[in-house]
Amino acid sequence: MATADLEKRVQQLEAKVQELEDLGAIRTLRFRFHECVNEKRPEGMADLFSSEAELNYSHLGTAKGREKIIKFFQKGLSELVPFVKQYLHNHVVQVQGNSASGFSYLEATPVHKGESYVVAARFDDEYTKEDGTWRFKKVTLTPYFMVPLTEGWAQEDRIKMGR
Repeated sequence: MATADLEKRVQQLEAKVQELEDLGAIRTLRFRFHECVNEKRPEGMADLFSSEAELNYSHLGTAKGREKIIKFFQKGLSELVPFVKQYLHNHVVQVQGNSASGFSYLEATPVHKGESYVVAARFDDEYTKEDGTWRFKKVTLTPYFMVPLTEGWAQEDRIKMGR
């Protein structure tokens, strides 16, 4: 085998290993986010977001900048939703250098205003690699339904939480 062929194969392998490392790091980032929510540790999210990150939680609110995002979750996890467990599904990620995008599906079981709710939604994320670490650049939540458990989602008004 020629040296040029070997060098090319090594470069391809290095690129593939980097892609796999990036995918793993981004998936871990998303999992750590849900760990912070489930364990009610919004302060743990500080390392997960870039300094200028954006958060869009539909009718529940928006925040821009790491500090405001942390405050958003501190308030939400103490006032709006004092108890919640979130479950993530089908995290798909596409990496392009130091930027990436992805989406995932969410099921959640929060308590809101003293009542059990069921939630289904989609996260659309943008990620950025800063100083070798992947962070959220933008997180958008699109709810499919947020309804009391007793009512279910077989009705026209499927967004009742946060109102």
